[in-house]
Amino acid sequence: MKVLVIGGTQFNGLSLVRELARCGHDVTILNRGITEAPLPASVRRLKADRTDHGRMRELLGSQEFDCVQDMCAYRPEDVKLMTEILRGRVGHYIFASSTVIYAPSHILPIHEGCPVDRSDRQNEYGLNKLLCEDHLLRENRQHGFPASIACFSMVFGPRNILPDREQRMFVRMIEGRKILVPGVGTTIGQIGHVDDQARALRMMMMNSNTFGKRYNLTGGDCFTDLGYVDTFARVVGVEPEKVFIPAEVMDDLWAGRLKLRGAPVQAHVDIRASAPDRAGHRFRLSMLIQRIAPHLHDWQRSTFFSTERLQHDTGWRPEYSFEGAVQQTWDWMRTEALPERPGFDFAFEDRLLAHLGAL
Repeated sequence: MKVLVIGGTQFNGLSLVRELARCGHDVTILNRGITEAPLPASVRRLKADRTDHGRMRELLGSQEFDCVQDMCAYRPEDVKLMTEILRGRVGHYIFASSTVIYAPSHILPIHEGCPVDRSDRQNEYGLNKLLCEDHLLRENRQHGFPASIACFSMVFGPRNILPDREQRMFVRMIEGRKILVPGVGTTIGQIGHVDDQARALRMMMMNSNTFGKRYNLTGGDCFTDLGYVDTFARVVGVEPEKVFIPAEVMDDLWAGRLKLRGAPVQAHVDIRASAPDRAGHRFRLSMLIQRIAPHLHDWQRSTFFSTERLQHDTGWRPEYSFEGAVQQTWDWMRTEALPERPGFDFAFEDRLLAHLGAL
């Protein structure tokens, strides 16, 4: 197939480009041309800033593609332009969305028919993804535009552009840091491997069963927080010391009632934090053991997603177990990333350890 990948040089997009080239597809990528990447030799590259609508029309206005994989549309204007340019000249358009769109649920796993969250708790990223989806589903219903939606969730693997996830945990392990575990460590999470997700996107292409539908795209395994830590430790070959954060401390931190300052804080300090402070605390706490969408999901809310619809319509199955994903990413860390690993700031964790008397 003749395939255009918008993006294509970072993490999800790069994995997809490699998967498509490996399977013999005629691949073109379109991006700003800023990021260098180890692209297959057969890949053609177009350069444009997608916010420059004139340039996008100039490059794509006369071209036809069997499939367009849009990996970096973040605003409704992005997809509106693509439907205008591509109408009648594309066989399939696949939009990369996110499971951050879903409202918290007590019924698990979360499937595509579950409620989404458009409340004031939702962040700009999630709301814009929903607006993009709204436009594409409307275009499909009203004009037959062949659009599908793939909601990525907690993507995991080599070259992750969010190093605060798995790479931070690897560095904690090799530096012998104490590992902070929220509560008693029984909250359940889920990741999906970047290569599994690239394969799913390939298998969706030109499958008319997928037109006008949203699909969750993540892994097959779930894990508790303790399972997450223990799997990393087993793969790296260390025995870390775990420090459990009492539920009442997590509640206070999450709500912004307890704000850790530069020096060790006294117990029972009750400092009312502003909304930005709370958001910052929640983000840092969600990086202790990677947690999805802390602006929506409470620290002890288990959250995982069904991929049954995707499996039924495409035949895709995830190949990576959770431990397999950790092992493959650790192999990459050792061979490519560790010599130039990011300098993680552990000051927040050290303040929390000091507050718990465990530093």
